[in-house]
Amino acid sequence: MKKFSKAQWIRFAIWGTLYTLFAIWMQNLWLLLGLIVLVDIFLTKYIPWGGWKKTKNPKLRNMLEWVDDIIFALIAVYMINLFVFQNYQIPSSSLEKSLLVGDYLFVSKLSYGPRVPNTPLSFPLVQNTLPIVNTKSYFDWPHWEYKRVKGLGEVKRNDIVVFNFPAGDTVALKVQNPDYHTSVAMYGREAIHLNKQIYGDVIYRPVDKRENYVKRCIGMPGDSLEIRDNQVYVNGIAAENPENMQLNYIVETNGSPFTEAQYRLLNISKEDRVNNKVSDAASQSPLHEYLGFTKNAAGQYNPLYCYPLTKKALAIAEKLPNVVKIVVDREEIYQRSPYYPLGYETGWSRDNYGPIWIPKKGATVELNEMNLAMYRRCIQNYENNTLEVKDGTIYINGKPETTYTFQYDYYWMMGDNRHKSADSRSWGFVPEDHIVGKPILIWLSLDKDRKLFDGGIRWNRLFRTVH
Repeated sequence: MKKFSKAQWIRFAIWGTLYTLFAIWMQNLWLLLGLIVLVDIFLTKYIPWGGWKKTKNPKLRNMLEWVDDIIFALIAVYMINLFVFQNYQIPSSSLEKSLLVGDYLFVSKLSYGPRVPNTPLSFPLVQNTLPIVNTKSYFDWPHWEYKRVKGLGEVKRNDIVVFNFPAGDTVALKVQNPDYHTSVAMYGREAIHLNKQIYGDVIYRPVDKRENYVKRCIGMPGDSLEIRDNQVYVNGIAAENPENMQLNYIVETNGSPFTEAQYRLLNISKEDRVNNKVSDAASQSPLHEYLGFTKNAAGQYNPLYCYPLTKKALAIAEKLPNVVKIVVDREEIYQRSPYYPLGYETGWSRDNYGPIWIPKKGATVELNEMNLAMYRRCIQNYENNTLEVKDGTIYINGKPETTYTFQYDYYWMMGDNRHKSADSRSWGFVPEDHIVGKPILIWLSLDKDRKLFDGGIRWNRLFRTVH
């Protein structure tokens, strides 16, 4: 019988223990069959795993060493990215000024428990599309159903959360903003599918390969939520607003435009300065009177601008010498965007929305016209049931139903930049199986509006924890 050295037993014991703990964590004891491979790698060595090291050709050996290192690195990165944390860059201003465009985050998968991937065969470090070649970065088979393993905690109210975009199940590749479902609501399904030159191919993406979004969790499963005059109410009580929440404001000036120093003082980005003029001086637009602005001493209206401001920035702006008056922006002066539920007229808006009830696992709702519009995507798209209405009767999986019991918990996500955030008001609830993780650390922050050595690196944000 072959004898094994003490060092072999120690290495096998360490890796075997770690692998066994991993299998238990994954709640899949079938994975323990992998111990057979570890036995052969560290002890019996029937398969020449490192046979290439014995080659006498130094160039070939050197090349194979590189291949071995690259494969090991890819596997390590893949496992860390799946189960521990991943890097994420803030792409849009929806969470300003809590998280800024150009912030690079470490997103903890352990905070809420990592998901077992729906598409286990995929290329690491890319979400759904390989760069340059523009092809899918994953294989559709094998496909595993939703499963989340034990984590350090659960989603809490006011957590900033990274999640897969719920409306990203169907995607028109050439026009992804607005999303496919909003485009269908605005222009009709045929207009999207019959115009490939503009919209491109329409494809389906599994949950874990939908685009990553980051928002603040405002509503929890089972909550009743309403927005009145930009204030969120949860279960009838006014919710605490984030410290850096901002709204759009109409700013009346005396004719003197803002200076660069004033823009920086108010922390208004260059992007937010573009096309921000609402009305020129001397304009006789009824907008001025509608918003409560009066004519100046010369009998003319002053110019109006629209800027996003936090509560702190608003207090500073009101004291600037060239500012006459500031009022909160009102959505009805613009062309209103469609809000969730799409295709059902509620009369709700960005600033006045609801009331709604957020689905909770195990809870049952009555199915009526309003509820069907509100929860159809939950029942059909997220919980994978067939749903159709015939002669006024609702059929779920072919059976007539008057109620429905939810299988998942759902969350209501909103951006802190309330007037410039496409969030749950636009595309609805976020199912628990779409939750990716929690941002915990800003490891780099770059300001695209400034040169590298003139504030281009936001040093005060480096290695700051995310609250």
